[in-house]
Amino acid sequence: MRLAITGGTGLVGRFIVNEALRAGDRVTVLTRSAPVPGFFAGEVTHLPYELGAEPPDLSGFDALVHVAFDHLPGRYRGGEGDDPAGFLARNLDGSRRLFDQAARAEVPVVFLSSRAVYGPLDGPLDEGMTCRPDTLYGQAKLAAEQALTDSGQPALVLRATGVYGVPGPGQRHKWADLFDDFAAGQPIAPRIGSEVHGDDLAAAVRLGLNGLRGIYNVSDLLLDRRDLLAMWARITGTSGTLPEPADPSGFRVMRTDRLAAQGWRGGGIDRLQATLRDIAAQAGIASRGR
Repeated sequence: MRLAITGGTGLVGRFIVNEALRAGDRVTVLTRSAPVPGFFAGEVTHLPYELGAEPPDLSGFDALVHVAFDHLPGRYRGGEGDDPAGFLARNLDGSRRLFDQAARAEVPVVFLSSRAVYGPLDGPLDEGMTCRPDTLYGQAKLAAEQALTDSGQPALVLRATGVYGVPGPGQRHKWADLFDDFAAGQPIAPRIGSEVHGDDLAAAVRLGLNGLRGIYNVSDLLLDRRDLLAMWARITGTSGTLPEPADPSGFRVMRTDRLAAQGWRGGGIDRLQATLRDIAAQAGIASRGR
């Protein structure tokens, strides 16, 4: 397949690009800057693109995977900073222009949305709920979803939870600051959240490239920081004070029954442990155990 992928050089996009390359697809990344040599598992073509600009002609591609999202570094919720109008102009209006371009080229779309579209609804969260996002991030994602689905063009929307995995060259993994604070003996606040590995998200994208349409949740693990740090300590020998267990009763889990019915499975705790060992190895830390 000939794929156009926005945001391919980001932490999340890199997993999707690498899966496509392993599948034998010809990938063009639509990003501000060209990737550095060796960033991906193979060679890609680069087209300069940013969300605030007019999208390129998508004729000749077999699918568009839209991952790009413009936000303050490290922040999705609250990622608008002090420029909410610009945030919406880039992320919502920019996505609409991109979808319009895909429609003109008759190119199907896989769109990476977010669990943030649900807002403070009581869980479990399923795709049939009426969403009530309470952040500008969630509102922008939901409005982009609606623009895409209302257009009638063939599309898969993936409402993903937090994504983890081994970072690429020049990147820091999502728990880097947390692990640094733990090693430095800093107090760690209790927290619980849901996670999915980047390769598992890429497997869900592949379903869309193979013809799956509609809206689907993507989530795997419910992970307490205490358990994560305990695993990290066992693997690396890092000593630190574990936080108290978080209260899971208020966390709204996303149901993934519909995606599982399509053959999708997350990697679970085994993939998490393997990833932590890989992160340790990347940092030059010898693994001591599971």
